[in-house]
Amino acid sequence: MRVAALGLTLALLTPVLPATATPPVELTTATADLASYVDPFVGSRRDGNTWPGAVRPFGMISWSPTSTRGDQTSTGAANGYQYDVPRVRGFSLTHVNGAGCNPGAAGDVPILPYAGEVDSSPTGDTTDAKYANNFSHDEESARPGRYSVKLDSGVSTDLAVTTRAGVGEFAFPAGKPANLLFRVSNSLNGSEDAEITIDPAGRKVTGSVLTGAFCGRRANGGINNRKSYYRLYFSATFDQRIVASGTWKDRVLSPGSLHTTGGEGYATGADRAGKGSGGYVGFAPGSAVRMKIGISYVSLAGAELNRAAELRKNATVDQVATDGYRQWNDELKAVRVTGGTTDQRSTFYTALYHAMLQPNIFNDVDGRYLGSDQRIHRLAKGQRAQYGTFSGWDQYRAQIQLLALLKPELAGDYAQSLFHFAQQNKGIWDRWLHNNGATHVMTGDPSAPTLATFAAMGVRNFDALGAYRSLLRQATVQNPEAENDGGCPGQCTGQRPALDRYVDLKYAPQDACHCWGGAAETLENSLADHSLAMWAKRLGEPSAAMADRGTWWRNTFNPAVGYQQARSADGSWVPGFTPSTDRGFAQGTSATYTWMVPQDVSGLAQAMGGPDTAARRLDGFFHDEAGNWAVKGGSPVRYDPGNEPGLHTPWLYNALGTPWKTQETVREIVDTVYGVGPSGLPGNDDLGTMSAWYVFAAIGFFPQTPGRAELLLGSPLFPRVELRRGNGVRLVVEAPQTSDANQYVQSARLNGRVHTSSWLPESYLLRGGRITLAMGPSPSSWGTAPADRPRDY
Repeated sequence: MRVAALGLTLALLTPVLPATATPPVELTTATADLASYVDPFVGSRRDGNTWPGAVRPFGMISWSPTSTRGDQTSTGAANGYQYDVPRVRGFSLTHVNGAGCNPGAAGDVPILPYAGEVDSSPTGDTTDAKYANNFSHDEESARPGRYSVKLDSGVSTDLAVTTRAGVGEFAFPAGKPANLLFRVSNSLNGSEDAEITIDPAGRKVTGSVLTGAFCGRRANGGINNRKSYYRLYFSATFDQRIVASGTWKDRVLSPGSLHTTGGEGYATGADRAGKGSGGYVGFAPGSAVRMKIGISYVSLAGAELNRAAELRKNATVDQVATDGYRQWNDELKAVRVTGGTTDQRSTFYTALYHAMLQPNIFNDVDGRYLGSDQRIHRLAKGQRAQYGTFSGWDQYRAQIQLLALLKPELAGDYAQSLFHFAQQNKGIWDRWLHNNGATHVMTGDPSAPTLATFAAMGVRNFDALGAYRSLLRQATVQNPEAENDGGCPGQCTGQRPALDRYVDLKYAPQDACHCWGGAAETLENSLADHSLAMWAKRLGEPSAAMADRGTWWRNTFNPAVGYQQARSADGSWVPGFTPSTDRGFAQGTSATYTWMVPQDVSGLAQAMGGPDTAARRLDGFFHDEAGNWAVKGGSPVRYDPGNEPGLHTPWLYNALGTPWKTQETVREIVDTVYGVGPSGLPGNDDLGTMSAWYVFAAIGFFPQTPGRAELLLGSPLFPRVELRRGNGVRLVVEAPQTSDANQYVQSARLNGRVHTSSWLPESYLLRGGRITLAMGPSPSSWGTAPADRPRDY
């Protein structure tokens, strides 16, 4: 796509009258099949780290292929599935969407249908390759709530799930052995302990796995310090008689055995080969076996209760899948688009689908759940669900805003869930929760902007004052429990590390911050503190001190170089600086992090030499030296659409008085780095964050800054979008003439009145309304006046 020349001045930006457009066909009526647009394979190549298996919205169970362990079967994918390596060693019961690490997280209890004799332990360098099977993508299908594949062995596998349980149907080739292997110790991160019990008379297999070394980090993964491990229980029943069984432990197979225990530890690769335990059950050759399974993080009884409560006695895959598909359709109807191409609708609704995979319901049907203190708790009065897993550093930039926008009641339960976990964890709100457990990874204090944003966007059903005061204490009182646990790198420390030093210096010193990077920690904390100040005002609490701390980003901005730069405790700048440096930063460079001041864009522009200078620098962030687009990543000094620190950056042009550049930049990203198929995501989906960014961009607005509910306007992809919030508020975005040719806003009306600002007020989101944009083929002067730019708070 070509864009207007960079030297175009406002004097030339005359409005262009939009061409008359044919009224688009309404494609999303109340009975529309929106789930048919979802392609669960999008992002399933390695960069996206998504998975295609069966799952319900925010479900506890997610049943999907796993193919990792050992050189013969490893895919290198964080979630056990990589589209380019069609080889399966089991179908695991739990997954985390788009986590960017290897080994990844979850992947608990892979179950493999095996059409052969079990005559050796399915664990080890050589024997492991035997117990895995290739398949062709031509024999594989996935849709919301269902996954099916026919393996090269001839076994057909068909899976469907409820929220906490699932049904699997396994059809074995005529005359071939029919076995199901339960590899209970083979979670993606390994296991400390696992156990399995086989009951042939009752046609049942039960067991559990103790795991939780998130992303391979044993030291802070919880088995040592007992903070973030979990035990997943399962209970499976069968409609066919069990005619053979056995167990294995490490390299020893025990035919006829009905019980065993044993873990494989948390080493990777060859160090894990030959370790672990599991069991198998055999059925009559050529059988068609239906299995019902329930899971729980509370107890075996909880797993059995979940299975019995959510699956009818004779439930089939077809029945469960039909109900799941219907539920997904209902969820997706929260956003109804008109027009667009089939590929655009597929990309959009798949992104919405991926954004609704996390957080995960964590409580059993009886309301019990495992707390972060490793004790069993019950739902609080009025709480509908306890949710687990929080990729804070990622999600607070887009995914949690979409969650609050569409499902405010769920967001409230999620906020209360995080508060409960913090209370159970000695007051610490951890940056990254895997299920219930604190992992400490990444940087900053993302719970503060998350809950402050929920409050701003109208989420009401949580203890806002209690949560605010807890987060304020975390930001102002040194908690000895938040210091380094030992045995892991600096970024593994708890919340907020070295707080006293940070408050004293007003920045995080690179040489004494107990953090991943001092400059990044300063920027993250500054934004978090600003969001707390915004929240305090809404609550009628004192806010001046935290508002001041929201400006501390200036203390790591080096005016001599014009970039963010790490500083030492003595005040000196860390030497060897270039814009491409990642020293002092987390998963990014100074060139990216320098823009991470969405709460004070005018202040950042002033520090750079004024809005015009800042806009020219932003041009260089998105273009190479020749002026060509450079938005696909790969350069350390330019925009990376596949990682979180810069996700807001394309929208900063609104505040710099050139909103037309936001429109063309966001549209370029939407059109070139997102799409259909396994490579349809620009990077790790990070629990729906990348997908949520796309949803906002395609709608045509984006949250201005955490802790607020204003929305920055961009270039809508669809002629009409209607959003129905869970609280009944209705939002409409209309752009009848929008197209690849007509991507620039010419004028706007909000609820029928002329609207000249390049942003929408909080009242639009809270009370509902209609924004109508006239689109044209060239930039206009709309939204460029100083009075029409988004304000800083």
